[in-house]
Amino acid sequence: MLESSKDSAKLDAMKRIVGMIGKGKNASELFPAVVKNVASKNIEIKKLVYVYLMRYAEEQQDLALLSISTFQRALKDPNQLIRASALRVLSSIRVPIIVPIMMLAIKEASSDLSPYVRKNAAHAIQKLYSLDPEQKEMLIEVIEKLLKDRSTLVAGSVVMAFEEVCPDRIDLIHKNYRKLCNLLVDVEEWGQVVIIHMLTRYARTQFVSPWKNDEVVEEYSENNFYESDEEQKEKDRKVKNTYTMDPDHRLLLRNTKPLLQSRNAAVVMAVAQLYWHSAPKSEAGLVSKSLVRLLRSNREVQYIVLQNIATMSIQRKGMFEPYMKSFYVRSTDPTMIKTLKLEILTNLANEANISTLLREFQTYVKSQDKQFAAATIQAIGRCATNITEVTDTCLNGLVCLLSNRDEIVVAESVVVIKKLLQTQPAHHGEIIKHMAKLLDNITVPVARASILWLIGEYCERVPKIAPDVLRKTAKTFTNEDDLVKLQILNLGTKLYLTNSKQTKLLTQYVLNLGKYDQSYDIRDRTRFIRQLIVPNEKSGALSKYAKKIFLAQKPAPLLESPFKDRDHFQLGTLSHTLNSRATGYLELSDWPEVAPDPSVRNVDVAESAKEWTGILGKTKKEKPAEKFYSESEEEEDESASTSSSESESGSESEKEDKEEGSSDDSSGSSSSEASSDTESESKESAAKKTSRAADESDSENIKRKAKGISKESSTSGSSDTESVSSEESSSDSKSESDSKSDFESGKSRSPTSSKKEEKPVQDRKAPNKQDVYLLDLDDFCPVTTPVAVPTAAVLSPSVTADLEGLSLSSSSVIDVTTQVSVPTKTHELLHRMSGKGLAAHYHFSRQPGIFGDRMVFVQVTVTNTTDQKIENIHIKEKKLPPGMRMHEFNPIECLEPAGSITVSMGIDFCDSTQMASFQL
Repeated sequence: MLESSKDSAKLDAMKRIVGMIGKGKNASELFPAVVKNVASKNIEIKKLVYVYLMRYAEEQQDLALLSISTFQRALKDPNQLIRASALRVLSSIRVPIIVPIMMLAIKEASSDLSPYVRKNAAHAIQKLYSLDPEQKEMLIEVIEKLLKDRSTLVAGSVVMAFEEVCPDRIDLIHKNYRKLCNLLVDVEEWGQVVIIHMLTRYARTQFVSPWKNDEVVEEYSENNFYESDEEQKEKDRKVKNTYTMDPDHRLLLRNTKPLLQSRNAAVVMAVAQLYWHSAPKSEAGLVSKSLVRLLRSNREVQYIVLQNIATMSIQRKGMFEPYMKSFYVRSTDPTMIKTLKLEILTNLANEANISTLLREFQTYVKSQDKQFAAATIQAIGRCATNITEVTDTCLNGLVCLLSNRDEIVVAESVVVIKKLLQTQPAHHGEIIKHMAKLLDNITVPVARASILWLIGEYCERVPKIAPDVLRKTAKTFTNEDDLVKLQILNLGTKLYLTNSKQTKLLTQYVLNLGKYDQSYDIRDRTRFIRQLIVPNEKSGALSKYAKKIFLAQKPAPLLESPFKDRDHFQLGTLSHTLNSRATGYLELSDWPEVAPDPSVRNVDVAESAKEWTGILGKTKKEKPAEKFYSESEEEEDESASTSSSESESGSESEKEDKEEGSSDDSSGSSSSEASSDTESESKESAAKKTSRAADESDSENIKRKAKGISKESSTSGSSDTESVSSEESSSDSKSESDSKSDFESGKSRSPTSSKKEEKPVQDRKAPNKQDVYLLDLDDFCPVTTPVAVPTAAVLSPSVTADLEGLSLSSSSVIDVTTQVSVPTKTHELLHRMSGKGLAAHYHFSRQPGIFGDRMVFVQVTVTNTTDQKIENIHIKEKKLPPGMRMHEFNPIECLEPAGSITVSMGIDFCDSTQMASFQL
């Protein structure tokens, strides 16, 4: 089928092959037949071929090299998906000889108009670096260029490339720090995780510790009785002046806080570790609720989250105490989850809640899961050592467990009791006797060894029982485990030193058995003990100190959490999970004593605008200078350069726009760039719009000419004609990303001179072009501003336009008394002079198409500027390429003099870049 001359057969074959890959089957044998079709003219076949090549190019490098010229040609393809796929395949061919070609391709792709291609360029940087580390300097230049990119699609990928290639080059982040903080909410989830981890490291190097404040407050909390008021005031002043959080530090914490509500567990975990490592201790508690929420996820997520909570709960118990019930074990939990929950509950134990926890632990001990039951007994032992009030209670409970039928429970109880008795052995002679009686029934080696160690260590407190225990164990010496044999030897040695009359012969018998044991550990220990305790001619000076060596006081063991030593690893990392340093792990640095210069993060707005305009490679209209950062940041960071005249003149209008513009934003783009652009556009006053009207018209004319747009207009009967040409990118996602980058590019423009000339907005000179291009989305403003409309028989053109778009009626006489949101920025489609009195304006409403899923929604406003009626305005002739569809508007029967009406139409561009022409 792949050799067929028909595209339909090839497409079917490629779909089957990709389906095989999706099911995990090996399709590498088909590589030669597939790679022939890489030059196919059919876009669908080409896409599937590239999907296949991305999978197998690394395995079949020699065959892939034969088609390298085709991949290079595809880098110039008009379709962004093909350009990106070609770059991905090229970077997957891991042959050193094509490194220069890859380097050139990455440089070109980094300047591509499509953010999707630039994203793939960032991915290719990491592959090229792993193939040839000598290219590091050139790749850093590309990374520096891509870090300035304002597209949210690119941000995560370029930061990942930065982390792989040059994580120590913090200076590249300075100028882009605030931008990354503001874009963070709109970056894809994978990118959010990467950026947050990078910003955590950045914060630890650029800001002073927010934790010092807590220490200072504690130091000054006590007031001396004899201290004068002046001295007290001076102390208060010191406390106040000790620490003020850097505005950029606050910006990072503020912009990551909403991500705690993310549905992606990795993002929530990343924000949690950021707050843990770089937020004031008083604010770190914010993350606890979000982490507890993640415990409803699958068991793998629970495991990682619980590990991190276990580390956190050791240092700051108060964070998770309110959520203690969330850590109660469920019967359906797997053992690994149960053990971690038990660990956290033990960490959270204190005098107030210990009684509740011990009742909970009593239930856990009866669990069918023996490993979990053993872990519970260890937890009870830890609670007993940490909280002295319940030590006796826990010890009595553990002794009761010694009569349990289950050997594992009994064995673990013995081990824990042994550790507890070491802390206060004087009072527990009865417990040691009770355990000696159990020795005949217990078979678990660790438990038997623990009992023998206890009897040997405290043999002077049980002088009658200890020799008898040695007698019994000497009988079974040859059948015991190595661990138990060593403890029998120790017991015999200690009894020989303290009660040699009764046990001398017995000890020598045990030593003889050990001399010929199969284990060399036992044989070595036997020889060592014999030379040390049995005096003879060859014994050295050490035999005099045998008692001091064997009967020395042993320190009591510390029962600590196994997570205590994990806090030096960054939370949420693989190294923290494994408790060992993983390859590629980057350590968090300590807080600097003095904060580095914060001015390095100040951005020159004019420069960044020039660079970005250069990247896009096309002339754009001048827009007034606006700060890139959000308004909440502007309020805090007033030291940065701002335009005071704009903030003063537009302060009231800003408030209204924010309140009423929010409802309209829901139908348009949901990204933060679009919303910030909305705010900056709404700040403009009418005077500023008119002052740069001439500039706008000139720049628009240049743009139209550059794109080769032709103008058509004709007149027939009582209706004027015009041709409307529209262009659309091949996919909705592409048009969104293009428009997003276009809108973003206007955020940091150089300031234009603001002339205060009073002119009506309607008199602004607009370009005399009649073509509507969807690629020119930066020319259309989605911003809406509220206009209070009084009751009137005939409405103004703009109000009627908006109402017409909402109601889809052809009536132009409507009574309205409510507030209506009206598009403020439209573009002239037909000038009244060219149309002999009939003027037309258009705009893209950016609303979901009501004519169909694939229809682009266009609103056209027609105005009669003559003193006579114009009748029967309709679409007469359509010139549409094959496959393209158009939903016409209803004919306008009559348009009164000075009247205006808005009609809605839909165009399906069929994923092509061809224009749709029609005549009015």
